[in-house]
Amino acid sequence: MIDKTIIEESIKGNLQSFKKLVLISSPFAFSVAFRMLGNEAQASDVVQESMITIWKNINKVKSADSYKNWLYRIVINKCYDQLRMRKKNPEFTADEKIWALISDKISENPSAEMENREITLIISLLTEKLSPKQKTVFILSDLEEMSNEEISRITSMSRANVKANLHYARKKIGEMIENHM
Repeated sequence: MIDKTIIEESIKGNLQSFKKLVLISSPFAFSVAFRMLGNEAQASDVVQESMITIWKNINKVKSADSYKNWLYRIVINKCYDQLRMRKKNPEFTADEKIWALISDKISENPSAEMENREITLIISLLTEKLSPKQKTVFILSDLEEMSNEEISRITSMSRANVKANLHYARKKIGEMIENHM
């Protein structure tokens, strides 16, 4: 939870308070960005761009409670921008060789914990085929463990749309796992 006074002081232009706000906010902003993009450098860029946007628009924050939703919305929109750029300039595409490597790695030692990078690769591959909305809802719900109500506030989707997108995301991921494992 972010202290109300930190936000109030940031709105007044206090750089020290804003620095504290950035230190508190950056970890969960990075978590969402990294899970959305699967790329550490791009996630860091998104967080940095988000903090600049927040600094420029901090006076729009109405309360400490609304700040977190506002932050997530900014981060997600910046991630959407990155994902759109990827479509125009694809650097990475999942193919059968990568799926085979993942499958082999899992079957070599099914009970062993996978390293974070391998998990990130798998999540990235699984979510790559989802629509941006499905990917957002899946990450916020299943990875960030947010409620449908919180996701609805962050994404401006109705709760019914959140549930529907989450259902289709899980279904599509399940089908991909079945087809490739």
